[in-house]
Amino acid sequence: MTRSARRTRRALRTTGVAAGLLALSACSSSGPGPDPAASGSSAASSGKISGTVTVFAAASLKESFTALGERFEEEHPGTGVVFNFGGSDTLAAGITAGAPADVFAAASARTMRTVTDREGATGVPAVFARNRLEIATLPGNPDRITSLKDLAGSGLKVVLCDKEVPCGAAARKALDAAGVKLAPVSYEQDVRSALTKVELKEADAALVYGTDVRAAGDKVEGVEFPESAEALNDYPIARLRSAPNPAAAEAFIALVRSAEGQRTLARAGFLEP
Repeated sequence: MTRSARRTRRALRTTGVAAGLLALSACSSSGPGPDPAASGSSAASSGKISGTVTVFAAASLKESFTALGERFEEEHPGTGVVFNFGGSDTLAAGITAGAPADVFAAASARTMRTVTDREGATGVPAVFARNRLEIATLPGNPDRITSLKDLAGSGLKVVLCDKEVPCGAAARKALDAAGVKLAPVSYEQDVRSALTKVELKEADAALVYGTDVRAAGDKVEGVEFPESAEALNDYPIARLRSAPNPAAAEAFIALVRSAEGQRTLARAGFLEP
């Protein structure tokens, strides 16, 4: 099924930045703080939100978080939201190496733990959305792919996310559930890179999130499959303990978790937590 495209805005991309992030020294830590959603609402109502909030977020969140970032800036004049979208594991590595960030939104609880166990976060990371996989095919689905088993067909060029990336770990679960073994032509470091291979017709199909299929519009076609229910990904979000702008960080998290934030995520295809 063809999905409609979403608008995008400026973002600090991971490509070309990861090496610099990993070279930074570790940030200092402070004690734990209050619940992000509650304190964010309080901070917003007090009118003390100002400055820039830096959000490291999984690549699959680009469209929905971009929209929420614009909304945040409208609600808090004088603020700015700077995004770093990329593979969750790459972003986590940058944070633990000392990259300055206020908020981390990951595509898996495992990746979030690699940050909270080392860098620390205020409160317990909150799951704000879930996502499921789809098969992205070329427009019109010329290879007539209807299931995971069809991906093992002779001559098909299939792309997967790397197994260390949340979308790759989910793909492995789904393929195991279907009893399918694949020999992909490449493993990509984030879900957008996997999808791009299909968009550029460098691959016939890729296992990506349904939200990414929707965001791609008519550049790809999505095929749902039942085994995706065995590999749902939870998306947790947390304010980092060393956040340079904690008040703005809490307010942004509160917006993500608000009814408006949930509606924005639902429009992008995310499932309720």
